[in-house]
Amino acid sequence: MKVTMVATGYVGLVSGACFSEFGHDVVCVDSDERKIAALNRGEIPVFEPGLDAMVAANTEAGRLTFTTNLGESVAASEVIFVAVDTPSRHGDGYADLSYVYAAVDDIAAHVQDGAVVVTKSTVPVGTGSELAERIGQRLAELGRDISVSVASNPEFLREGSAIEDFKRPDRVVVGAEDEATHATIARLYRPLSLRNVPMVHTSRETAELIKYAGNAFLATKITFINEIADLCEQVGANVQEIARGIGLDGRIGSKFLHAGPGYGGSCFPKDTRALLGIAEQADVTLPIVDAVVSSNESRKKRMADRIIAACGGSVEGKTVAVLGLTFKPNTDDMRESPSLDIIPALLEAGASVQAHDPEGMREAAPLLPDTKLMTGPYEALEGADVVVIITEWNVYRALDLPRVASLMNQPIMVDLRNIYTAAEMQQAGFTYYSVGREAIS
Repeated sequence: MKVTMVATGYVGLVSGACFSEFGHDVVCVDSDERKIAALNRGEIPVFEPGLDAMVAANTEAGRLTFTTNLGESVAASEVIFVAVDTPSRHGDGYADLSYVYAAVDDIAAHVQDGAVVVTKSTVPVGTGSELAERIGQRLAELGRDISVSVASNPEFLREGSAIEDFKRPDRVVVGAEDEATHATIARLYRPLSLRNVPMVHTSRETAELIKYAGNAFLATKITFINEIADLCEQVGANVQEIARGIGLDGRIGSKFLHAGPGYGGSCFPKDTRALLGIAEQADVTLPIVDAVVSSNESRKKRMADRIIAACGGSVEGKTVAVLGLTFKPNTDDMRESPSLDIIPALLEAGASVQAHDPEGMREAAPLLPDTKLMTGPYEALEGADVVVIITEWNVYRALDLPRVASLMNQPIMVDLRNIYTAAEMQQAGFTYYSVGREAIS
């Protein structure tokens, strides 16, 4: 099938590359000429393991191309995906659909009879129906007497494992209002039928809400175990053992029960806030989701207090080494990362911060201008009074602890991801603080 992917951001580029890997002819379109030129040179604008090799292989095979010419690609496509950003709108947290509207207006001028326009972007409930009406009006204005359908096909990609998620998903959700549109999208995903991947065929509104409900539920699990971690620290319990104990219950499951500094990234913060906005417009209250958003935001801000307490109540004039800046490993995404709350608070408290991240340094530099970005983890540790692990990159999981201690002014570690054990830190002579576990001094 011939496919156009509008926007070459994270979702658009990964989805376009994976569809081309399925054997479809995919054109990725973007208005950013520099980004398209870079992609045509084989330069990938986002970090995602395996993406560079997949793009290179399918570009060489002629199944994947990049262009700024939306009209030409849309006119030749059976399916057009809209994968533009839907950031939180300033003031109310509602999803900003301006990029979506602009994209469908441009598509309407070139789309051919019988084509399907699919929202891959995360959009509020009712957007698909609104876009169908908007495209119809735009076609009428242009004097184009053709039939175009609109579908919703939300993405469920985890940064760092997006290719695996696309090729081996838990499910594919398709929202459409007629059987022909459902059949077209099913043909696009036909390669997944060999793995018996469930296809959830539903209405546009239901598909749109599945995306928000799924992310809100996962954010709730994270927030819940973080609150349990706070209780553990007061009563002497171990949050990791509690997570295992409840996670073995099949009704609960073990995923997203890892205590830490709070969730970040491009999806959970934005989508939970947008869901509250959707509910407000529908005159419905979502007290659980509201509590999750508030709890997570306050948690990220409180993490700096933990670090200051570990340093005896003050970091004035002290050097803090921070390992990990991105919101999670295997991505260069800094959006709403806990580091963006923690580091400014430490700087404001009088600390000097020197940090390292394997992939996020370029993205972090303009966001943390007063932070010294170091070339490696051990360079970040030199002369530090405390080391803080914010992101659980593999490179930090087996640090040479005697070397770490020798580089620091004093061996104090605040492990916000619980990647070390109390026993090994005690043996190495560290004063050790983690999340939801007993401190070691």
